Amino acid sequence: MKKAIAKSKYMRVPPRKARLAADLIRGLGVEQARFQLQTCQLKAGKMLQKTLKSAVANAETQLDVRTENLIVSEVRVDPGPVIKRAKSKSRGGRVPVMKRTSHFTIIVAAE
Repeated sequence: MKKAIAKSKYMRVPPRKARLAADLIRGLGVEQARFQLQTCQLKAGKMLQKTLKSAVANAETQLDVRTENLIVSEVRVDPGPVIKRAKSKSRGGRVPVMKRTSHFTIIVAAE
């Protein structure tokens, strides 16, 4: 089975929220997956859409496969580094603010 991979790293969306969008497209055909990501209202959906577009382009150029014959075989959202900030609170205190990042991996395969 021919496979093409696309990765996006250091995306500024928490992995837990990104996995909600990733679950929408897992195992679908490419056209259906594009439609799902276009209609979902999640920030991660738009980021995953760019990664999916890249994976399809990789499949077309490297494997010489048509878009209609591709399915999304694997979608992985891994945690990236956490950007640590602080927010001021009352009486001179502070509270940590964790800004989480994600790494996306999409693998498309020919049917």
